[in-house]
Amino acid sequence: MAAAAGAVGPAEGPLLPGHSGGRRPVCSRPYFVVLMVFAHLYVLNVLGLLLFVHLSAGGGDEEPGESAATSAQGQPPVPAQSPTGLPRFEGIKVGHKLKVELVPNKAHFMKTLSLKPLLFEIPDFLTEEECKLIIHLAQLKGLQKSQILPTEDYEEAMEMIEISQMDIFNLLDHNQDGQLQLKEVLTHTRLGNGRWMTPESIREMYAAVKADPDGNGVLSLEEFKQLNIRDFHKYMSSQKVQMSELVRNSQHTWLYQGEGAHQVMRSVQQRVMRLTRLPPEIVEHSEPLQVVRYDQGGHYHAHMDSGPVFPETACSHTKLVTNESAPFETSCRYITVLFYLNNVTGGGETTFPIADNRTYEELSLIQNDVDLRDTRKHCDKGNLRVKPQQGTAVFWYNYLSDGQGWVGDLDEFALHGGCLVTRGTKWIANNWINVDPNRRRQLQFQEEMARYVREGGEAPSEWTVDKSYSDVHVEL
Repeated sequence: MAAAAGAVGPAEGPLLPGHSGGRRPVCSRPYFVVLMVFAHLYVLNVLGLLLFVHLSAGGGDEEPGESAATSAQGQPPVPAQSPTGLPRFEGIKVGHKLKVELVPNKAHFMKTLSLKPLLFEIPDFLTEEECKLIIHLAQLKGLQKSQILPTEDYEEAMEMIEISQMDIFNLLDHNQDGQLQLKEVLTHTRLGNGRWMTPESIREMYAAVKADPDGNGVLSLEEFKQLNIRDFHKYMSSQKVQMSELVRNSQHTWLYQGEGAHQVMRSVQQRVMRLTRLPPEIVEHSEPLQVVRYDQGGHYHAHMDSGPVFPETACSHTKLVTNESAPFETSCRYITVLFYLNNVTGGGETTFPIADNRTYEELSLIQNDVDLRDTRKHCDKGNLRVKPQQGTAVFWYNYLSDGQGWVGDLDEFALHGGCLVTRGTKWIANNWINVDPNRRRQLQFQEEMARYVREGGEAPSEWTVDKSYSDVHVEL
């Protein structure tokens, strides 16, 4: 799902009307609760998949070797993993290169692309043959349309909302000036039915429900009070949208990487362990490899891979075994490792629109009807774009450090998206490494998974087709 781009601590709450304090949290707890209600049905759909992944990911065929890393620019090596924390690279500076050992007898260099977020590029992480095989396995498995929120579930999700009209207004009124500007509404369009909202579509909606009598694009508190919010809901659920109008226009599938998987899938997972220096018990029990295809016209508007964790939420992967009572789940993806599986004829870059900005304010993403999150129209206006190059991997941290060797707040600078593919087809794959910001829950999850492996738990039959890939021989 596309999570909100920011986080606040559990003690923070929404700003009240008339409050003129400092910078407003990018993702307040009330906003996040509303967002999670909309996404709740989607999350339930993937929980079963995550359960199969965690229960079927046994021990590896090999242990990752010690990752010797030396700086290509004379810098000292990255410190070894803390026995009680998570290893984390330092970016040093943009352009800095670090030598990393991922496979025997071959040198790889990891280049820092940005410091906010900590973003790195590793050319030749995969060979051409490996890229082609991963694409082939994905085609054998079968791909399905990617969707942020199933449109048909929108009306049912809306019925779950219990929030007053005044609360909605305060939620949308980012600067608390008693008026709703277009860009304030646009920053919250993740609450929609999967359709990507633009200034033009917002104006169309206002006209349809007679929300803006004077046509100035601004709703006052008094105008808002006159509205029937359900008219907005009915309008959204009645819209027939094209794939190009969705937040995400792509197809994807998941490929198992655990014991019994194709040797290339196992090898990629081992390389990810060496690259990230994370313990095998974390990497092996994270999500399977997601393979994504973007045809011409495909895109993914700027989003976060992870969500902030509040008292009302729990991480999807650890909730499966910790029996937490939080009503909502969110993806807790500490690291994203993205692989480019082919060279794209036109477009298809990965954009980080606010990488290395000095400051971040969500409203600043939308200026004069230019929305930097819009990857169909404004990819060229972002701070950083990574061109797809077959075999190259990029990886970044979605969370900051908590200063004690563990996962801290969500890194709002990790906002990223897939630019419009103008010619040809784009193939990528994602390895997401799941870590719960709550260390106790993460350790409990790892202990439970280790116990399951010790007891010789068998992989669910749903993964039988994935295991059969180990016998597939393909002419590449």
